[in-house]
Amino acid sequence: MNFVAIDFETANNARDSACSVGLVRVVGGVIVETAMRMIQPPTREFLYTYIHGLAWKDVAAAPSFGALWPTLAPMLEGAEFLAAHNAPFDKGVLAACCARYGLAPPVLPFQCTVKMARRAWNLYPTKLSNVCEALGIALNHHEALSDAMACAAIVIAAGAAVKA
Repeated sequence: MNFVAIDFETANNARDSACSVGLVRVVGGVIVETAMRMIQPPTREFLYTYIHGLAWKDVAAAPSFGALWPTLAPMLEGAEFLAAHNAPFDKGVLAACCARYGLAPPVLPFQCTVKMARRAWNLYPTKLSNVCEALGIALNHHEALSDAMACAAIVIAAGAAVKA
């Protein structure tokens, strides 16, 4: 099982307002690489500081997504899919950020860990914090790398559950 778990935090309602990203590369069911980066969104408007704790001062010196993504994209090499909790959100953020900077978005399919948790364990509710609590996965919710690590752990556990 080769995949990359990804999580974005956004500054505001705009899909291209990513202010941090976490990636976890899994090869053969084992985490082999992680990355967490701050991103300078296109505007200074931060509506979600109360959720993730990030503000303009935290990202003012960070690169734009357009400058950052080419350095992170190599983590996707050899991946069969991208995994995210509530995948349509992260897929939309990635697509919007790529579009804003004229970058081609990855062609990898997205797998949603919300759906995996429901299929594998019939878990409800399926907020990331609920799934992590049920599975005993450590989580510092709304910190991009912690959320991506949790997604990776859910995919690995769901794969093991299917085999059992």
